[in-house]
Amino acid sequence: MRSKISPTGQRAGPTFTETARRAQIMAAAIDTIAELGYGQASLARIAEAAGTSKGVIIYHFGSRDELIKELVADLVAKAGAYMRPRIEAELTGAGMLRAYIESNLAFMAENRGHVVATVEIALNARAADGSRLYDSAYHDMSVAAVQELLAHFQGTGEFLPSFDPLVMALAIRAAIDSVAPLLARDPGLDAGHHARELADLFLRATSEGSHPVARRQSLEE
Repeated sequence: MRSKISPTGQRAGPTFTETARRAQIMAAAIDTIAELGYGQASLARIAEAAGTSKGVIIYHFGSRDELIKELVADLVAKAGAYMRPRIEAELTGAGMLRAYIESNLAFMAENRGHVVATVEIALNARAADGSRLYDSAYHDMSVAAVQELLAHFQGTGEFLPSFDPLVMALAIRAAIDSVAPLLARDPGLDAGHHARELADLFLRATSEGSHPVARRQSLEE
């Protein structure tokens, strides 16, 4: 999107109308990719779904690739804003780990179209040079955050010292990510059930296996 110059000579931010139009285009892109798949989601089809033209999309995003990158970044930002307060409300390692898993899957269920579109992007989107448009840095940051949580509560003695926090974090992240393709295939998938089962599984793996794992009410309920 071209920057505006204010009377003071400074670059002004987007106007309300521009922000609304960008949101409209992004919503149309999400719906188009989720419905047709990444390969069929051309700029022309996205423009048609948004009730605008390809030129308007180029004006706001520069290119289809930049639009796709922004869709992924927007999902990551929204997921963080959704999950963070739920995790930080907990006082224990077990509570924070359960909140991380359950809030992640609850967000997926509540934003199914965006998640399905992102799965399509992750699997199929390539730039002109062949590089992936889905930045693996997002995945790496998620793994690092879980690894830090696990290591911290190993240090306090709440979690067992017998597991590698990086390996466990990778397993947790892989288990959560495996639900996204299921949601893509089955809109009626009970994400809350998967969340509770995964949370129980990883709490048994990280905590003393002999004590019962207290179930928190799912964020889906």
